[in-house]
Amino acid sequence: MSRLRRLLVPVAVAGVAVGAVAVPASAAPAPSCDTTSKQYSYVVLYQPGEKQRSVDAELTAKCGKRIAYYPEIGVAVASSRNADFADRIGVKRAYSAGKDVAAKAAARAGLRSSIGMLERTESVAAGGDLSTQQWDMRVIHAPEANKINPGSRSVTVGVLDSGIDAKHPALAHAVDTRSSTGCVTGAPDASAWAPTNSDHGTHVAGTIAGKDPARGFTGIAPGVRLASVKVVNDDGYIFPEAAVCGFVWAAQHGFQVTNNSYYIDPGMFYCRNEAGDAAAYEAVRRAVTYSTQRGTLNVAAAGNSGFDVRTQTVDPNRPHRIDSSCGILPKAIDGVVTVSAVGYAGTKSSYSNYGAVTVTAPGGDFAQLPPSGQGEGCPLSTVFNGAYGTKCGTSMASPHAAGVAALLASTHRNAPPRALTALLTAEADPVACEVSACEGPKQNNSYYGHGLVNALDAVH
Repeated sequence: MSRLRRLLVPVAVAGVAVGAVAVPASAAPAPSCDTTSKQYSYVVLYQPGEKQRSVDAELTAKCGKRIAYYPEIGVAVASSRNADFADRIGVKRAYSAGKDVAAKAAARAGLRSSIGMLERTESVAAGGDLSTQQWDMRVIHAPEANKINPGSRSVTVGVLDSGIDAKHPALAHAVDTRSSTGCVTGAPDASAWAPTNSDHGTHVAGTIAGKDPARGFTGIAPGVRLASVKVVNDDGYIFPEAAVCGFVWAAQHGFQVTNNSYYIDPGMFYCRNEAGDAAAYEAVRRAVTYSTQRGTLNVAAAGNSGFDVRTQTVDPNRPHRIDSSCGILPKAIDGVVTVSAVGYAGTKSSYSNYGAVTVTAPGGDFAQLPPSGQGEGCPLSTVFNGAYGTKCGTSMASPHAAGVAALLASTHRNAPPRALTALLTAEADPVACEVSACEGPKQNNSYYGHGLVNALDAVH
C-alpha cells in the first residue's frame, strides 16, 4: 500500500471503543505465568490515547508482553504463552488468529488462507510484445490514459500484501523502499518488506504501476510510487495484527491509496458481538478508520467465494452463524472501496463475491477467454525472477481499481478519500444486470456496483 498530516485527535477514533477499558499503571504482576507452551500473538483493545506504561503494566500482570502499541487507536499487539491470556484480558478485548488457526490444524480442519484461493500462476513465455496480451488494460482504457497522465510521483500506493519484488525490471522504478515495511508480526520492520514465498503482491504491484518498455508491459499508473507493506506470513495468512500495523503505517506515511487483495484470516467473517471476533473487528475498524481520516483511500477485493455477502448465513471457514453484526474484513468497514471481478466478456467472474460492491474491474475468468493472441483468461502481470504470468481473482480486480484511484489522486491533488470514491464511482462505466441473481439498476447493482472503472476518465 507522499507524506501526510500529523496525528488525529484521539477522540476522532474513540467513538465506538468496544470493550475497551482504561488500565491503571499500578496493576500487580500475575502470580505465575506459563513459560513453556507455544507463544501466540494477540490484538488487545484499550481506550485510544491510553498511556503505554499502563498497557505494559496490564499485559505483564496478565502474562503477556507488548509487541507493538498504537496509542492513536488504542490497539496493542501482545504475545503470551498462557492459554487463558484472552480470558484474563477479556474475550471481547483480545483475540489471537494464530491460536485459532492452530486449533483448527490440531483438529485436522484446515482453513483456507485468503490469498491462496485461486492463486495459480500461468507463466508467459519470454520474448515478444506483452502489450498485446493486456486485454484487461484495454478494457479500462489504461493505454490511452497513460499517454495523457501516467500518474504523479507525489502519489504513493501502499500494497498491503505478500511483498513486492523490487528487482523486477517493471517495478524497480516504482518501489519506494523508504516507505516500505514488514508488518507480519504486528510491529513495523523496515528490513522485512520483501517477498519470501509468494508472488501475489508482486503481481498486484505490476497491475498498479508496472512499466517495462523492453517487454511492452505497462500498468495503470506507472508514474506513481509503490510502498511494499508486507502483511502476509509465510503460510499465506493475513492476521488482524498485521492488517492493523499496515493501515496505521499507511496513515502515518501519507499513502493516498492502499490496495488490499485479501480478507483478514482466519475469517472469513468476523462478528462484532462474538467473543474474540469483537476484538479483531474493532481493532481493524479503528485502524482502517484512522487511515481514512488521515487521507488514505483503502481499496479491497470482494472475495472469491461466489456468494452474495449480504445473505450469507454461515462462515465457510469457521463454524459460526453470520448475522448483520458480521462482516468480511477489511471491506466491511465504512469508507473501503469494494471491488468485484469481471472476465474478458465483461460479465461477473464465476468466483466473484457480490452484494455491497462499490465498483468492478477485470479479474479474469477461466471460462471467458479472449481471442487468440490477446492473452489468457486471467490478467497478465509481474511475477518472480523478472518474469510475467497470469492470475485470476478479485485479488487481481482490486489493483485495477486502486490504479485508477491513484490516477484520480494524481489529477485531483489533496482530494480526500470520500471525494476520490465519488470520482471513482461517477466515472465508472455502468454495467447492467444480465441475470436474475443480480439486483439493482445499471448505475448501481449487486454484481458491478457503480460499474467498470475507467482509467481514461480519471485523467481528464
